[in-house]
Amino acid sequence: MSIKLEHVTYTYNPGTVYEMHALKDVSFEIPQGQFVGIIGHTGSGKSTLIQHLNGLIRPTSGKVLFEGQDVWAEGYELRKLRFQVGLVFQYPEHQLFESDVMSDVCFGPSNEGLTQEECRKRAKEALDHVGIPEEYYDKSPFELSGGEKRRVAIAGVLAMNPKVLVLDEPTAGLDPEGRTEILDQIAWLHKTRGITIILVSHSMEDVARYVQRIIVMNEGQKAFDGSCKEVFSHYKELEKIGLAAPQITYIMHALAERGLNVDLSAVTVEEARDSILKALGKETSCSEILP
Repeated sequence: MSIKLEHVTYTYNPGTVYEMHALKDVSFEIPQGQFVGIIGHTGSGKSTLIQHLNGLIRPTSGKVLFEGQDVWAEGYELRKLRFQVGLVFQYPEHQLFESDVMSDVCFGPSNEGLTQEECRKRAKEALDHVGIPEEYYDKSPFELSGGEKRRVAIAGVLAMNPKVLVLDEPTAGLDPEGRTEILDQIAWLHKTRGITIILVSHSMEDVARYVQRIIVMNEGQKAFDGSCKEVFSHYKELEKIGLAAPQITYIMHALAERGLNVDLSAVTVEEARDSILKALGKETSCSEILP
């Protein structure tokens, strides 16, 4: 089971003076259960790309396949695709509209034709998974904090039991604590539910910490695709397209320039710590390396 793009191109306003190629010949496959990060500067095609994954946008050319089937083939039920590939938008207020939290999360399952009892069961399970307590169930979703709205929006998608969860900048506008809480929750969902997670983010640190694979978009094209270590090893090329590697990458290269034999592929604080301690040994102190 996978999502696959084959030579997907998307053009806004084709044949007019406003014609713009948002995606250009993009191909990749994401297997079931993978945690993938999609990064790129503003206008790189990230948002257009993810809207292809559950059929919100039809490619100008190329194919989008889910579980081996072309989602735009005649007779394919896009409605079912959207239950299996759930998309959480950057701003949760775009998805929240019911009078209370429970009703909002029940909306998706009810559209699947489930009974009220089954809808509430699914909704409660989803809300539990994102850390929303029962005392919030009767509250208006618009009374909640930004982080709580994000959790409820995610729960609304999870209640449909998707195989793929796509999140567009789920931590935008949150403070560091709120960002960590949301991302830890998403990582826990990936681990416990085994669903595919596709995370769009502008934070290199967040991507390095959580994902297994990174797809870098630039001017509508796929610039890089690989593990965190593989992609961030191209940090100079990333800088040329308006991106940067995690701060750890720059620190490790600075230490190496000062003669410390550290792992230049380290991308998380934990990896850097272990590498630095190993390189320092027992007789060298950090003060001897850093100015």
